[in-house]
Amino acid sequence: MKKNLFKASVYLLAGTMALSSCVVSKKKYEDLLARKNALEVDKSGLEQQKQSLEEEKARLEQERAELERQKAEYEQSLQQALKEGKALGENLNLSKTQIDKLNADLKVREDRLKELQRILDEKDRAVNALRSKVSNALLGFNDKDLTVNIRNGKVYVSLAEQLLFNSGSTKVDPKGVEALKKLAAVLKEQNDVNVVVEGHTDDVPIAKGTVGMQDNWDLSVLRATEITRILTQSGVQPERVTPSGRSLYVPLDNARTKEARQKNRRTEIILTPKLDELFQILESA
Repeated sequence: MKKNLFKASVYLLAGTMALSSCVVSKKKYEDLLARKNALEVDKSGLEQQKQSLEEEKARLEQERAELERQKAEYEQSLQQALKEGKALGENLNLSKTQIDKLNADLKVREDRLKELQRILDEKDRAVNALRSKVSNALLGFNDKDLTVNIRNGKVYVSLAEQLLFNSGSTKVDPKGVEALKKLAAVLKEQNDVNVVVEGHTDDVPIAKGTVGMQDNWDLSVLRATEITRILTQSGVQPERVTPSGRSLYVPLDNARTKEARQKNRRTEIILTPKLDELFQILESA
């Protein structure tokens, strides 16, 4: 009897949550789209900043090579003049002054390059350590349902739809909640890591008349928001987490097969170490 009462309570609670999650006001919908657009801007800005960093590093390396070439030329000229016994006079003094200046400039650039490389190495170590911690926390889950990879200096935790949701639903299944709580246990200890939750769908339109949803944009955003809610309720600081929906527009597989669509229905949790120290160096250039 108690078991039946417990099941009835669970079913009643699930129904209540499903009904409440289906009602999305126009304002909430617009807020979600605004948050999505803001995420796109943030993501674009991060990619531009990374590109600027790589360009700055390449430019400094070119300048260092040019300075070393000029230094070698001046030293060769100076040594040749001394061997030939020429009285250099003012030209000799000028050459030595130029060499001293080149040495000073070269030292400054070498120091900046070393600092940039040190921070980049620290970032890579932090990303690899984070991936290891996340992978260890999620060891008990099937590789077909959950993968952890490093791409573009970030850790991507990709969760398949079958682990998290029933078809067309925004309510996370119990096994998905278990995975998210284990992930949250790692993330709440990593205060220097920002979290982006991206919802992805396949190219099949949602059923007409689905309450609270017009299209796959709604479905992807609402799923990302629900996952964000579980992460933050499990201890991850809310200010570090950003939910977003990508709808059907970033597929893993462009084929129109059942297998391809299954791969595309996923949620990606993107973990990005903060790069404040790197950006400060670039701004001081």
